[in-house]
Amino acid sequence: MSMLKLHRVSKTFNPGTPNEVRALIDVTLNLAPASFLIVIGTNGSGKSTLLNAVAGSFKVDSGTIELAGEKITRWEEHERAKLIGRVFQNPFSGTAPTMSIAENLALAARRGRSRGLGLAVNRRMKNELRDRVRSLNMGLEDRLGNAIGTLSGGQRQALTLLMASWLRPELLLLDEHTAALDPKTADQVIRLTHDVIERDKLTTLMVTHSMQQAVNLGDRIVMMYKGRVLHDLEGSERARLRPEDLLSRFEEVRRREQMDGAVAEMLTQAYV
Repeated sequence: MSMLKLHRVSKTFNPGTPNEVRALIDVTLNLAPASFLIVIGTNGSGKSTLLNAVAGSFKVDSGTIELAGEKITRWEEHERAKLIGRVFQNPFSGTAPTMSIAENLALAARRGRSRGLGLAVNRRMKNELRDRVRSLNMGLEDRLGNAIGTLSGGQRQALTLLMASWLRPELLLLDEHTAALDPKTADQVIRLTHDVIERDKLTTLMVTHSMQQAVNLGDRIVMMYKGRVLHDLEGSERARLRPEDLLSRFEEVRRREQMDGAVAEMLTQAYV
């Protein structure tokens, strides 16, 4: 049984132009319920494109995407949001900065239903919000009336994670969500991420540049290269991985790119 299925998904940007980029090429992936997949890769490998394809940021050229038994390939992004929670790289994305912490969380709690803030943030809801925010251990439970835009990046990212996971989505997407944070704050948000996913058994797809995060989190690692899945590591092979093992695989990719470039240059010179 799979919670998320991608079958031969492809996407090319700017086709037929000098700027053509084959971002995804026949990508097939299956995620079991409650699995935690980490996606890594060099710049331009397709990892962020993969996440955006699932989120519905654009339509794929070919292939199918299925989530929780629903074929969502042609669904709009806002339709997929009923099933997907997402945390962006930028701590200031995914929230309404001029609205209060309570109002932002109330919107998340009513995702997919009619929204009326006057009714949403009642006394019972405020008590629930305070209890959930207290679990972040950031002292924000007594600041629910503060505008979320006045908070630090780490505080805001922690609240965004809380919002994305509030209704236990069928799929949680984490888009390099600690990349813009300082190391200490990033570690705090990562610990919170682990706790939320473990507690709610969320099916999760996370994109990261951090080799340490890749080996410390999740039960499966996919490495992408030029729009394709280059390595798919799970089970005992995944359990033995260390950060240096992943770095060595990246070095192998870099050497391949250098060799490809050298061969291309030799062929060019041969026809000059």
